Amino acid sequence: MPAEPLLERLMNEYGDTLLRMCYLYLKDYHLAQDAVQETFLKAMKAYGSFEHKSSEKTWLVRIALNCCKNIMRNRWFGIIRDNPEQPPEQIGEDPTEAFLEKDSISTALMKLCVNDRQVLLLYYYQELPVREIAAAIGKTENAVTQRLNRARGRLKKILTEAGYGEI
Repeated sequence: MPAEPLLERLMNEYGDTLLRMCYLYLKDYHLAQDAVQETFLKAMKAYGSFEHKSSEKTWLVRIALNCCKNIMRNRWFGIIRDNPEQPPEQIGEDPTEAFLEKDSISTALMKLCVNDRQVLLLYYYQELPVREIAAAIGKTENAVTQRLNRARGRLKKILTEAGYGEI
């Protein structure tokens, strides 16, 4: 398949869901956009070697997660996160950020550690089965199930503390 139609198809099918996942993972809309752009660049370079052992979605999610992890490893990510003098409003308003601020579950997800957020995003937002999550993050299915159960418990605790009662 020629590169342009392939890229356009991948972006149309998976762009929005990858952007939302990256945003929830990185907690920054602009970094999420960068991660998604990098995801599609890497996917286009490697599409010829994609063996179709998993779905395209799982493959793209794995690339996107690796891009997010690379951004988080970057020294500047820590500086931006640790700099309280620059509030997010100065960076620019974004409708996605405004929506997520009002969405209590998304806000609670942001409070979880990266590993908990990762499995919940893949399971609930990307709707991947445990088998594909295991393939995407390089863990066993049992490890993913345990992480998922622990993450659900931690999310429940955050929501309960926020006044959402018994969930």
